[in-house]
Amino acid sequence: MVDAYFDCFSGICGDMILGALFDLGLSEDFFKDEISKLAVSGYSVTVRTDEKNHIACKDILIEVTNDQPSRSYSDITRLINESKLDKRVKKISNDIFLNLAKAEGKIHSIPYENVHFHEVGAVDSIIDIVGAVIGIQKLSINNIICSPLPLGKGFVQCAHGLIPIPAPATVELLQNTPVYQTDRMQELVTPTGAAIITTLADDFQDMPPMNIHKIGYGSGKTKSKYPPLLRVFLGELEE
Repeated sequence: MVDAYFDCFSGICGDMILGALFDLGLSEDFFKDEISKLAVSGYSVTVRTDEKNHIACKDILIEVTNDQPSRSYSDITRLINESKLDKRVKKISNDIFLNLAKAEGKIHSIPYENVHFHEVGAVDSIIDIVGAVIGIQKLSINNIICSPLPLGKGFVQCAHGLIPIPAPATVELLQNTPVYQTDRMQELVTPTGAAIITTLADDFQDMPPMNIHKIGYGSGKTKSKYPPLLRVFLGELEE
């Protein structure tokens, strides 16, 4: 078992988490074998080596190749529960989706069981969330500490029109989590990223004393003068 420190100097999203896990040694073949246990088709996952601000990293591209059905929270939990994934992967993935659905349900004033994820977004969320849990278990990460999270500002266009940054669901998920405001006019923490890290992290703080064994970098998609990267340290936290 190892410990992990998530250094979110440029925010966090599902792609960043997956990319960092691949950079830390998660096998692409193993990942694809595991994720194929879900009854979801019509998508492809590409793992590629990239460079952001001259820092080598792993970039994840999830492409939807066929039309997807609209999936509710209940549909997604059914997919997970009926799969042949490891029981612990199912449990943690369901916990993350439950927290995400509760946040979305509160924002839209509907029961969380009725929350629907947009067709493409549902596939992205399923791969990001279940994939992150698969990777963390495969890398034997036992304890996760995360840095305080930076927040962008401004507005972003979505299916419902303009919404403020950070997105309302993100803010809902980040209650009781250390955050700080930046001057960056872009989304730094996505609802999926917030759901994953707030469910998995044991604590949010500056980096504690740690014996570092390995470092992984995962790339985000937002263009910026800042490196859009998540840095994850693997090692042993000192007592």
